Amino acid sequence: MSIELLAPAGAREQLEAAVRCGADAVYFGASSFNARRNADNFSGNDFISAVRFCHERGVKAYITLNTLVTDGELPALAETLSLICEAAADAVIVQDPAVIRLVRQCCPSLRLHASTQMAVHNVSGAKLLAGMGFSRIVLARELSVPEIRAVAESVDCEIEVFVHGAHCMSASGMCYMSSAFGARSGNRGLCAQPCRLNFKAEGREYALSLKDMCLARHLTALEEAGAVSFKIEGRMKRPEYVAAAVTAYRQALSGDEPDLETLKSVFSRSGFTDGYAAGRRTLAMFGVRTKDDVIAASSVLPKLKNLYKDEYKCAALEMTFRAAAGEPSSLTVTDGVHTATVTGPVPETAVKTAMTREMAEKSLFKLGGTFYEAGKLTCEIGEGVILPASAVNALRREACDALTRQRGDVPPHPFTPPKNRVRAAALRPETPALRLSFRKAAQIPENAACERLILPLREVTEELLDRYGEVLCARIPALVYPAQEGPVTAALTRLAAHGLRYALCDNIGAVAMAKAAGVTPVGGALLNVLNSEALAFYRQLGVTDLTVSTEASFEQIRALSYGGRLGLIAYGCQPLMHFRCCPMQGPEGCGQCAGQRTLTDRRGEPFPVLCEAKRFSVLYNPVPLYVGDKRLPPVDHVTLCFTTESPERCAEVIRLFTEKRPLPGRRTAGLYDKKLL
Repeated sequence: MSIELLAPAGAREQLEAAVRCGADAVYFGASSFNARRNADNFSGNDFISAVRFCHERGVKAYITLNTLVTDGELPALAETLSLICEAAADAVIVQDPAVIRLVRQCCPSLRLHASTQMAVHNVSGAKLLAGMGFSRIVLARELSVPEIRAVAESVDCEIEVFVHGAHCMSASGMCYMSSAFGARSGNRGLCAQPCRLNFKAEGREYALSLKDMCLARHLTALEEAGAVSFKIEGRMKRPEYVAAAVTAYRQALSGDEPDLETLKSVFSRSGFTDGYAAGRRTLAMFGVRTKDDVIAASSVLPKLKNLYKDEYKCAALEMTFRAAAGEPSSLTVTDGVHTATVTGPVPETAVKTAMTREMAEKSLFKLGGTFYEAGKLTCEIGEGVILPASAVNALRREACDALTRQRGDVPPHPFTPPKNRVRAAALRPETPALRLSFRKAAQIPENAACERLILPLREVTEELLDRYGEVLCARIPALVYPAQEGPVTAALTRLAAHGLRYALCDNIGAVAMAKAAGVTPVGGALLNVLNSEALAFYRQLGVTDLTVSTEASFEQIRALSYGGRLGLIAYGCQPLMHFRCCPMQGPEGCGQCAGQRTLTDRRGEPFPVLCEAKRFSVLYNPVPLYVGDKRLPPVDHVTLCFTTESPERCAEVIRLFTEKRPLPGRRTAGLYDKKLL
């Protein structure tokens, strides 16, 4: 298939800018349930009109339903999905398994695109989703071109990649900073972008702010790697930005030199970066929006409006015009798919000059205000007849309007309202079982009694399996890029042969790897489970033991219906971000870094950054979550997560928790006692 240029549309003017500058497809949100809830978005008749506007011009409309939802929001989600079906949108972009299940149940003809919020970054995750019927996967932005190729070659569904726009510092779908700081979840479409504030890495300022990506020079390589859709980020950006970006990438795809200077001027953060695509994840990727950047934008914005004041010529018309004596005149137009015929007045007998083909063509080819361009014209004009130019113009207008209506009349997707699911409340133990998670085996205290002992896969040895047996659970890294999939699966398989039964999975790709190795997958909190439908989804995948997201409140957890084992995180410095481009590196990269560093915020608060085997690093909240002295919702198990604590400190926390005593010093209940926005 030909490459698709996919553009953002946060509101009507941005939509028109994208389409009129040559986008092949656009993505935008309904009034809710999308990852840019602060954009204007579209609702009701405006939404239907927006989709029709696209279809009339041969542009596809992909709808973002890519946020996490709660059980209480499922009825409203079904209503939104019904509107999307009525509008005949071309696909929905999803993150939450609840949306996946609802689409499959209510409107199976609607195509599913896996959002970048699902953090699909390896072959295992892509294969799993492709096998579930996803039409397209939007890959993580952190992948290099060879890694994109490795994934694309492994599946027969479409691969979409971002080529321009803002970089999230964290792997998408795995950032909890905004929700931790202000209950505004990026996974719920309300990211407040606290990462753009001035965090310092040993004196280097704005250490969590990446430049915007620009892959205009990599389009051929991306196409050869197997990507079929090039996506521009920016649903919160102004229409001039959309116009400049679409124009530049349209130029690049046409083999022309793209106007990157104008694009840089309209919006950049100290320039652009291609670091991830090129595999150069260095300090050169970091940048912040400066006063000079803002001044540059003000100088180019006025002229950019001209880019989208006129329609983009996207459809060639073949016309057949007939004017014969004694019968109504007629015009038939076709775009090769749709055909419309209209009739007009009976031609008059010419008194002086009879009608010619040139006279008819002059009126019929007046298509300047439309998105049509003139193609082949066939004229059947009788001898000695005349038809006023005004009548021919009217035929042209009526024929184009009729054809446009046909182009916009896309049949809606059949929609069946969801059935009310009645699930019996699961019987949970009065006292949940205790699970302990450590970053290092050396942290495990003597006589640490627990139902399950969780260690990173790299820490699990045959000796530890001999000691702990089935209690031991290996935690698969949250990020496993293609080159590491083989080694990770091989390690799981080897340990499974020695008795390993469980693997904790924080990504859908990890679930696939665990199953491939013959190990039972256990769902971690980073799977972002907030609702009962997501629990049922993972249960169908064979994950019958799940930990709910730390973005869920106790009230929401109490409302969950699930027949499998369910747990929550009860202690730990919670991960806020997962970095593939580490902010703690120096000019020469990792150097002699020991893998445990500190970022500071504007107030001097230190935030630990821990390296995971030089594959990625994690930023942690310095204030630990602790709910040992609170009334917990009914769950089967609770997990205490230890990162840098000494064995003695681990033992103290375990003791305080089992005794239901408060934790001395600073602590937080996180979002458990708040309502996530």
